[in-house]
Amino acid sequence: MSVPRPEYPRPQFARADWQCLNGEWEFEADYGDSGHERGLLERPLTGRITVPFCPESELSGVGHTDYLNAVWYRRAVEIPAAWGGRRVLVHFQAVDHDATVWANGVEVARHRGGFTPITLDLSGVASAGETVTLVVRARDAHHVPQARGKQANRFAPHSCFYTRTTGIWQTVWMEPVSDVAFLRPRITPDLANGRFDVVTPLSAGGPGANRAGWKVRATLTDDAGTVASAETRADLDLGPRLTLDVPEERRRLWEPGSPHLYGVTLELVDADGAVVDRVESYAGLRSVSLEGRRIKINGKSVFQRLVLDQGYWPESVMTAPTDDELKADIERSLEAGFNGARLHQKVFEERFLYWADKLGYIVWGEFPDWGCGGFGPRSDHQKPDASYVAQWLEAVDRDYSHPSIVGWCPLNETWQQIGDRITVLDDVTRAMFLATKAADPTRPVLDASGYAHRVPEADVYDSHDYDQKPDTFRERHAGLADNKPYLNEVDGKRESIPYRGQPYFVSEFGGIWWNPAAFDNKESWGYGERVKSLDEFHARFKGLCDALLDDPEMFGYCYTQLTDVYPEENGVFTFDRKPKFDLARLKAVQSRKAAIED
Repeated sequence: MSVPRPEYPRPQFARADWQCLNGEWEFEADYGDSGHERGLLERPLTGRITVPFCPESELSGVGHTDYLNAVWYRRAVEIPAAWGGRRVLVHFQAVDHDATVWANGVEVARHRGGFTPITLDLSGVASAGETVTLVVRARDAHHVPQARGKQANRFAPHSCFYTRTTGIWQTVWMEPVSDVAFLRPRITPDLANGRFDVVTPLSAGGPGANRAGWKVRATLTDDAGTVASAETRADLDLGPRLTLDVPEERRRLWEPGSPHLYGVTLELVDADGAVVDRVESYAGLRSVSLEGRRIKINGKSVFQRLVLDQGYWPESVMTAPTDDELKADIERSLEAGFNGARLHQKVFEERFLYWADKLGYIVWGEFPDWGCGGFGPRSDHQKPDASYVAQWLEAVDRDYSHPSIVGWCPLNETWQQIGDRITVLDDVTRAMFLATKAADPTRPVLDASGYAHRVPEADVYDSHDYDQKPDTFRERHAGLADNKPYLNEVDGKRESIPYRGQPYFVSEFGGIWWNPAAFDNKESWGYGERVKSLDEFHARFKGLCDALLDDPEMFGYCYTQLTDVYPEENGVFTFDRKPKFDLARLKAVQSRKAAIED
């Protein structure tokens, strides 16, 4: 049996030695979350599952779409003898939601949050040449409010809620590292000075660790060879810093549609000159800046023609069935004329960002919170708490060095009416904004996409507008030049603090409903009245896009959406990725120069 999703899961922080642990694991559902008391930690499990696909998915081999309050995994893994003398790390790229991991019966990790990685160190538990038994319990109680994104709180997908994901849903793998080793590096492009600033945090090592005389060495390369190199002492700082100056004649920019990536090699060298740790990475030389209502990339105003991408597949739910499909979704979007995406309501697999970097595709990162602190059927589905901030900081740290990311959006469609008492959601909104700015001062931050803007210092302001009539849609946004943009309201009440002239875009619009095969008793929906023909769709699409492209104050838009997702049939492509419209016509609408562009 071939190993599913065998590609290296972390391309921007890669070591030569590693082993993929995807494939068949023992598995057992634990509907009452009583498995620990019933001895599931100690005994073999009764079923089998294909990792990294969630048990709700077809590709997992389980396909159980009812509620799973807890699930267990078990696998015996042989650690290569060739890894002797090094610590062994096991990585879970994502486990939903509350995970505990045991190795040979010893608890070695606990993590709350279904969208960011977990790393455990097997030191003192298992070593090279030995077999380690890994057991994972993932709790995902459907009645407990937590960060879920678009996962359904009812039995079946409905409206904007989709099939749930429980347990392991991204790659599991292991690698050997030295006692003192690189942690995730941060590579910051400095276009103004033609260089890269590199911070290389190091693990502390054991009680006998001595880094006297050690160095960190960085090398920047392109197709012609070495571009720049630098080294610094490794014993004075927790995060040694280096600068890689790019000679003017070797400077090539990373730009939307024209990406150039430099290779980056980092080496940790001991006092005798031996390489203790070596990682491969890459970087793009680009800048993001604000000027009036413009967001500039490399000093140029680039209209952001974004598409809402939710990253679901019918056979594999939130996990891409193959790495090729991650790449193909970007290529589909580009073919339709979009130059980027808002990565909506999930933290996407890092391989997606790798392909975005490679293909010159701009993206906004987002946290999966939809409905937290809201009202009606969503109000008890997700509730903001400290884990939101913790998991969001993990996501920003993971993705900081990807040049394709041009903005952050911690929250989506929050509701807090002006004049209400301060809520926990107010606190979490501000905390997530401030945490993002502290973790990454190089990118603009939108406090919440749509509805309630509560942070005066937010870099960007936006609205969601699903008006389906191009004429009235254009009129609603005509006031931006006079500092009177369209604002979202709920029940006629204003949700946001006043607009103060920031860059503004409509971060959700369109959502045009089209499925000619839909019948009366089939749940199918989109926004507004369903178009009656392809020509009507194309006319509406052009009218809505033109209204925003023609606005000299608008820096971009985000069209809903790339694909249909379960009953939500308003995508450019069907759920199984077949084009619904003439992609050349869509691209022609979007390819003309926007009013705000240089």
